[in-house]
Amino acid sequence: MLLQTLYDKVEIHRQKKIIYAKFLQPHTVLSTCRAAGGFRSDLDYIYNHQSCEPCAHSQRMSPAAYRNPQTYRKNICQEYELPDQRCATLGTAANMNNACIASRTFRDLTVSAVCTGGVEGNAGRAGDPASVVEVEDGFERLDPANAMPGPGTINTMLFISTPLTEGAMVRTIMTATEAKTAALQELAVNSRYSDSLATGTGTDQIAVAACSGSGARLTSAGKHSKLGELIGQVVSEAIKQTLARQNNMTPSGQCSAKIHLERFGINRKSMQETICWYLETDQAELLCNNFPAIERDPVTVAAVAAMVHLKDKITWGILPATCWTEVMGSFAAQVACAVSGSYEKLGEYRNFLAPPSSNTGNRDFLELVCKAIAIGFEDKWRNLDALQEETCADSKEHMAVAQD
Repeated sequence: MLLQTLYDKVEIHRQKKIIYAKFLQPHTVLSTCRAAGGFRSDLDYIYNHQSCEPCAHSQRMSPAAYRNPQTYRKNICQEYELPDQRCATLGTAANMNNACIASRTFRDLTVSAVCTGGVEGNAGRAGDPASVVEVEDGFERLDPANAMPGPGTINTMLFISTPLTEGAMVRTIMTATEAKTAALQELAVNSRYSDSLATGTGTDQIAVAACSGSGARLTSAGKHSKLGELIGQVVSEAIKQTLARQNNMTPSGQCSAKIHLERFGINRKSMQETICWYLETDQAELLCNNFPAIERDPVTVAAVAAMVHLKDKITWGILPATCWTEVMGSFAAQVACAVSGSYEKLGEYRNFLAPPSSNTGNRDFLELVCKAIAIGFEDKWRNLDALQEETCADSKEHMAVAQD
């Protein structure tokens, strides 16, 4: 099925488990592909293939094909009747039906991105602990404590209507990677391997194709150039759209206190349990029954996100660790106020919640946030109980006066 024709020189097709680009005019390609990777000027196709389902998939291609990218490419091309020696290969577990295409044009320059993506199991930050080291005959498993990758890959095919210099081709990958990281930052995607925000996944791939021609070649793909601007826009748009389809990950869907906290070592169950530890039985039951609405309340999420952001600032050294008590006490009080609605109690909450300067670890931080939510929730319904008692007393007094 022909999905789209890009600047009259590239056709984007989809069949079953593959999306491929067919060049109608020669293109120079730079890619991270294991088969036909690097700089190439002899390719007619780039394709992105779904090799398996993301989770618990037992019917994958043979391990030999994965160890030999040439065999992998040959097998795929045979199935889809493509010339394997003229193809560059991207592989993923993402569903090709969730791919997104974004294009921008300025004057005679058009830039298009075709992206697939999934980040729920394999998002990571550059510099996170590695799980393997490559040796002569394959990959050697490192410390078992380092988590093995889960499912998740962002694949980008980028198409440019104008010839580029070799240096500009390389720079396109830098700009596209920055755009990908910015998109993940805006979606607050957590690393699965550390307590940091993700910058990508451990298996991301990219292929850039620039139309060949006899005209002047563009020399810059950085952020100051129009080419760089268009690359940033289309890559960000396509990645956000494909993550919305593949992982149901949208900006509004990320409005969650749990999501902002989970990179520090908490999940929905443990978050509920920690909050409930500070509550009476009836209030704990009430909170659990209404937890999604509470942890997704926008004002509460904003207050929790502020605490997370400030913790990062202290970890990175932007704020000195000596201000931990004052900063975290103040913003934990904001969390309690957001839940209770009693902003007049800000000072009282701050004095009660201010943590010792030594309690800066992830576990201490999570307990502080959960304690602030619990105190706010307790006050929210304690105030209502008091109001109900007062209303009941007024009603009885009114009835007594009426009877007299």
